[in-house]
Amino acid sequence: MRTYRELFVTKEFTPLFLAAAGQTAAQTVSGLALGIMVYERTGSALLSSLAMFAPALAHMVGAATVLSGADRLPPRAAMTGLSLLFGAGTALQAIPGLPVWAMFVVLLGLGVAGSVSGGVRYGLLNEILARDGYLIGRSMLNMSFGIIQICGFAVGGALVTVLSARGTLLLSAALYLLAAVVARWGLSSRPPRGAGRTSVTETWRTNARLWSSLPRRYVYLALWVPNGLIVGVESLYVPYSPDDAGLLFALGAVGMLAGDVVAGRSLSARWRDRLAVPLCVLLAAPYLLFTLHPGLPVALVLVTVATFGYASGLLLQDRLMALTPDKLSGQALGLHSSGMLTMQGLGAAVAGSVAELTSPATGIVVTAAASLATTLLLAPGLRRGTTAGGEKNRDQNAVPARQ
Repeated sequence: MRTYRELFVTKEFTPLFLAAAGQTAAQTVSGLALGIMVYERTGSALLSSLAMFAPALAHMVGAATVLSGADRLPPRAAMTGLSLLFGAGTALQAIPGLPVWAMFVVLLGLGVAGSVSGGVRYGLLNEILARDGYLIGRSMLNMSFGIIQICGFAVGGALVTVLSARGTLLLSAALYLLAAVVARWGLSSRPPRGAGRTSVTETWRTNARLWSSLPRRYVYLALWVPNGLIVGVESLYVPYSPDDAGLLFALGAVGMLAGDVVAGRSLSARWRDRLAVPLCVLLAAPYLLFTLHPGLPVALVLVTVATFGYASGLLLQDRLMALTPDKLSGQALGLHSSGMLTMQGLGAAVAGSVAELTSPATGIVVTAAASLATTLLLAPGLRRGTTAGGEKNRDQNAVPARQ
């Protein structure tokens, strides 16, 4: 599968695409609205950062308890139910007078429940498409998320001005409801990929199996840590330039979109292996220039160039799938998603804490430097000492996890 057109003639890809797009639009708009609301009420850069990324912190709890549901729940029912839950939680946050601490309680609860979401979505993508179609399919989803974020952050700021932050949250809840409708009536009923009940025991057992492979460990760490720290950098856009945060987010989405197009369509297998680490470096390096406190035009250029580096995630996910048995694909991708989101939450906490003690610009530079240092430490372990096929075959011949 080599073209995006082929994706949309594949049965069920279109409803999956639309349901995922609806969730992304709702999450983008509601996250910006909530971050602005909390910053206006508290004046705290740390709380503003956490308001946008706090659910990611709860993914650590979900990944340790309920992640086995990614392969043990019917995909259509799981996607529908999660969209409804996110919609209800977002509407709850719009209640007038709701204390800030209660908003965070809701965010953390949604984060635990949503830890299964990425595994269900991308595990289903892996089922719908042939093995050679996953990279371009994920590229298409990433591209759509980039476009939605461009529009969402640009429009979200205007919506907050016109509708207020609470009105924008209610609109986001309606988008979640629409995503649930598309998932329920657009996707086919499929059985779970794995047998048995969702449990803490099965979650731990399969996570341990996935983590036991040294090549997979390096890929997971490369997917989680550099990315998470840079999302922490992005969480400081609001305190760095409150009036222009939406534009910074939008240009960041442009850079991410461009990177995904190149990685999904133009790179051969040889270059995918070679460029994963350099793209991780690119993700962090331009932010070091924020030590000069650049004005808005230069900051927009730096953000756009840096976010092109998010294409590293697409290349590393393709390597992860090559290293993982198909029957574990949902939990493998769910572990990636939960770990990444958890690190994004931690990245926001780190960046917000540094900014609270110093300044937003210093927080950006320090957090980006930590991301760059992590990439350089992981680079030797990302060299392929074991072929993807060989590692995957050995894993399939190992004692299987109890299903």
